[in-house]
Amino acid sequence: MNIDIEKLSLRELKTLLVAAEQRKQLISSRRPVALVRRKVIALAAECGYTIEELYGDRPPAEIAGKKRASRRKLGKVAAKFRDPDNKRNTWSGRGRMPVWLAQKTKHGRSVADFLIPGLAKPTARKNSSIGHKTVVKQG
Repeated sequence: MNIDIEKLSLRELKTLLVAAEQRKQLISSRRPVALVRRKVIALAAECGYTIEELYGDRPPAEIAGKKRASRRKLGKVAAKFRDPDNKRNTWSGRGRMPVWLAQKTKHGRSVADFLIPGLAKPTARKNSSIGHKTVVKQG
């Protein structure tokens, strides 16, 4: 973590100093890791266990903090929409609509106006039943 202290105000600097002092006291008051490890091993032995029996093959740090399941990474997709004013602004159609496209559609233009010609097709067809009410007769 890099903090540019040249850009901090007096109030922010004082807050930073207080936080640093608290962190310094916490770290200095903690016992060394080797000493704590020896005590844990001795306590386990006193109760008739080994560290391997208590924690298995994995180190204790892995057991203590459960990791969140990793999400499946989606592959990259080619751009489907492009800003005519700035060619670097593109969008694949996935995820949240970018700000540049949201602003342009807010002023009455359609998202289909920004499709890249030859590469992209609109996802919904005009005769698509998505969003239209349908009546089903039961008989």
